[in-house]
Amino acid sequence: MKINQIYVNLPVKDIQKTREFWTKLGFSINEQFSDDKAVCVVMKEDIYTMFLTEEYFQTFSERPVPKGDTTQVLVAIGLNSREEVDKVVNTALENGASQHEEPQDYGWMYQNSFWDINGHGWNVTFADMSQFPTE
Repeated sequence: MKINQIYVNLPVKDIQKTREFWTKLGFSINEQFSDDKAVCVVMKEDIYTMFLTEEYFQTFSERPVPKGDTTQVLVAIGLNSREEVDKVVNTALENGASQHEEPQDYGWMYQNSFWDINGHGWNVTFADMSQFPTE
């Protein structure tokens, strides 16, 4: 079996602010799955993040939406270069996000991270698998 699409669903307070935030980071919106209750951010062809108002999110789960600074999930995304990683993280920080951890350089992999405007954690990475340690 192989998955042909992935949708990550995350609750948010304000759909319009969330739409603006992710658009500023350079991501496109799938308007077919977006309205006043949801915005579908295209991470890559067939990979989407669905940001849903807290009320709408509750129609998919009986569990409560976390309140305060509670982390339920950290999403990791891979980009094509260290420069892209820092560009996305820096743009996020300029638009209301906060730094999650200091950048980490493992030689073969570079990672930077942020908490988005809704408190969701994002680890943004670049990996050069040709430099992956053999030991």
